[in-house]
Amino acid sequence: MNVPKYRRIILKLSGEALAGNLGYGIQHEVLNSISSQIDEISKLGVQIAIVVGGGNIWRGVSGSSAGMDRTTADYMGMLATVINSLALQDGLQKQGVDSRVQTAIEMRSVAEPYIRRRAIRHMEKGRVVIFAAGTGNPYFSTDTTAALRAAEMEADVILMAKMVNGVYDSDPMKNPNAVKYDHLNYIDLLRGGLAVMDTTATSLCMDNKIPLVVFNLNDSGNIKRAVMGETVGTFIGGDFSDQ
Repeated sequence: MNVPKYRRIILKLSGEALAGNLGYGIQHEVLNSISSQIDEISKLGVQIAIVVGGGNIWRGVSGSSAGMDRTTADYMGMLATVINSLALQDGLQKQGVDSRVQTAIEMRSVAEPYIRRRAIRHMEKGRVVIFAAGTGNPYFSTDTTAALRAAEMEADVILMAKMVNGVYDSDPMKNPNAVKYDHLNYIDLLRGGLAVMDTTATSLCMDNKIPLVVFNLNDSGNIKRAVMGETVGTFIGGDFSDQ
């Protein structure tokens, strides 16, 4: 049996990924597929933490651009991530995967408050930890949350599940001639303005030497392939020979 390359991971899921082709809300077929894939890698002994976005329900930036107070809009976005996290926990439970939701904004009736050592202990016991409510602060994205939690959890890698199979020099949905990168350094993202994650998250990953794998969530089995170290999507950070 092959040994996973990464033993402790942060899986970053966008809210849009949960919506599937609906474009909004939560598509249960997608939720079940993601839960099944997480179950598969959990059985390999991989310690898993997940950060989920909330864009399928509410985007703080969109609310702010429409005239809403930015802080209020961002807090609404954090609550949207809690909804997605609870849905994912339910999906994992149906797969028989033990999990815990931890929120950066305290709401004890539905989830545990975020406590670093408790989260690590959950993972060491084989439980999947789902981090909700972002960092608990406005003006920070869930990409930054993923980078921050990866540093705090001492994760080996961030697996960023997207709707495209890696990083391109332009939007492949709009440009059929877009060129896909197999490997990039974080400085390439900052200099090139490549829309993988925001600059705060990119800088945090670069400063803490946290590698990132960007891959297509729609291809079933890609989460396991990424965990096993197979060439999938785009590898960012460090030496490509390490991938």
